[in-house]
Amino acid sequence: MQKAVTGDPSSHLGRAGKGKGTGAGTAPALGVRARPAGLRLPWLAAGILAVLVALIAGVSFGAVSLPPGSVAVELLNLIPGVRLDSGLTEREIAIVVELRLPRAVLGLLVGGLLALAGGCYQGVFRNPLADPYLLGVAAGAGLAVTAVIALGGTDGALSRLPFTVPLAAFVGSLGAVAMTYLLGAAGGRDRSPATLILAGVAVSAFLSAGQTYLLQRNSDSIQQVYSWLLGRLATAGWHDVLLVLPYFALTAGVVLLHRRELDVLALGDDEASSLGLHPQRSRYLLIAAASLGTAAAVSASGLIGFVGIIVPHTVRLLAGSSYRAILPLSMLFGGAFLALTDVVARTAAAPAEVPIGVVTALLGGPFFVLVLRTVRRVLT
Repeated sequence: MQKAVTGDPSSHLGRAGKGKGTGAGTAPALGVRARPAGLRLPWLAAGILAVLVALIAGVSFGAVSLPPGSVAVELLNLIPGVRLDSGLTEREIAIVVELRLPRAVLGLLVGGLLALAGGCYQGVFRNPLADPYLLGVAAGAGLAVTAVIALGGTDGALSRLPFTVPLAAFVGSLGAVAMTYLLGAAGGRDRSPATLILAGVAVSAFLSAGQTYLLQRNSDSIQQVYSWLLGRLATAGWHDVLLVLPYFALTAGVVLLHRRELDVLALGDDEASSLGLHPQRSRYLLIAAASLGTAAAVSASGLIGFVGIIVPHTVRLLAGSSYRAILPLSMLFGGAFLALTDVVARTAAAPAEVPIGVVTALLGGPFFVLVLRTVRRVLT
């Protein structure tokens, strides 16, 4: 059996590499991906270091800048039994612990979820251009939040309640994914990734049309809606962190435990089945976990684009094509990337804040062009 799965495809790819046209350019890459390298310790250490640097930077810089060394010492004081003199005043300690640390941790969680979900989607759909919003999460959340804000009663009283907007975004996101799944299943039992992608496009277009209609009929709500759509990590304390943390743990646990299956799925459904894997079951389990994590991230931060494309693709280029490496490193570097991006959003136009979605878009636009250039052979 081992020879049939690993030997024959390799020899077939080797023969394909001698042919002409597109096959000659893509076969060697596929042959390498059949035996990808796993997670290497130096890259794991680099990811953890990036998270620590982003955490310290996120807490140190803002309207009132604090010495990073003192901030690092104060963070160590949060460990039970550790008592060091950071040199910070009581007011500065309160800023660190009660205001900036929750926001930095939220950035790490949201960025980690978006990058992890993006890497998972790219593996499931075998497309490096897939992102966490592929199945309509953004459109569903946007419509639900717009409806709450625009139709939320006199003077938008409903939208000002603490749980309303995040809950609406969460329910709208999962509802859009459910619609995509049902639409993809309408064509029969053979629900291919391509069918799901097309269903996601259709659902997104439909829900976006509903959102546009609501905004047109309630133009006084446009500013409030767009302030959410552009993304933000503003938090008044640890409440948002505690809401996102269970979904982060569940999503990370499921996706990381099944990351090896994505390497098998990359060989194709026939080869995966011959190895004892159930392709459809694995695919939909991973999609469900990634979608749940994306919905939680959107409910806490609004729509922050490009993180799910930038980070996993960069990890793939630097650390290898194995999803055993891509997914955990994407989670670490994704959290660090968004936490550092939030620092830029807070300080670029201080004392005002630039929406974090604008910053990620400015970084992601040029990177998206780079991704298109690197995958054009596959697309053609």
